[in-house]
Amino acid sequence: MKAVILAAGRGRRMRRPSSAAELTSEQRRVAASGVKALVPTGRPFLDYVLAGVVAAGVRRVCLVVGPAHDELRQRYGGFDGEPLAIELACQREPRGTADALLAAERFASGGPFLMLNSDNYYPPPALVALAELDGPGLIGFDGRALVADERSNITIERLAGFALLQTTDEGELAGLVEKPPLEAIVGSSGPLLVSLNCWRFSPAIFDACRRIEPSERGELEITAAVGNAMAAGERFRVVPSEAPVLDLSSRDDVAGVSALLAGVEVPF
Repeated sequence: MKAVILAAGRGRRMRRPSSAAELTSEQRRVAASGVKALVPTGRPFLDYVLAGVVAAGVRRVCLVVGPAHDELRQRYGGFDGEPLAIELACQREPRGTADALLAAERFASGGPFLMLNSDNYYPPPALVALAELDGPGLIGFDGRALVADERSNITIERLAGFALLQTTDEGELAGLVEKPPLEAIVGSSGPLLVSLNCWRFSPAIFDACRRIEPSERGELEITAAVGNAMAAGERFRVVPSEAPVLDLSSRDDVAGVSALLAGVEVPF
């Protein structure tokens, strides 16, 4: 199993100054660059993300970076062996997650693969369940469990930045609502499953990425590509999870995420 990890963003919220006095000078320096994957959280945050995919049996990873991400290239471009081999692909312009995935097509087009964010630490058991599917799918994280679990740093307000999932009685994806209004989340009384961009795709996703138009936010979004793939007959199994997730979006997240990652083993 392969994995594609999206790390080409420039992290506007991470670059904003913060009153978080507990940050070290190195944490501030990296945060100012916007490269969230490299923010020191004990180790660079991406090290923990990679440890999770290794636990899921992934041994080959493509890291999608931007043109100016020299530090990411220097740190991860030399990984070529056990327990992990890493290739790099470049998204030339910040045109959205679907466009970023297309940058990794040469790497991933031969079979099924996982796609993850570089600024989320996903629970390894959920990644294992995703890798073990026999077709496309995604993790449907229980939004209420994410907010309630002290091992997660997801707030109810942060859920509005994700995508709400609509599912069938058979546990398949029926639709996605990207960045729903907060009132729709707070007022929901039914299941509250959200996507944190933790997918298993088949190579068919690449043609779907090419068929979509920019969203109202001006981006080519993976949720739109998934909707296009579904319209073409692709089916996605939703794997429910109540496990905690860490989201590294701003400088205010750094200290708490670092504490929650303490004790997580990285096998490289």
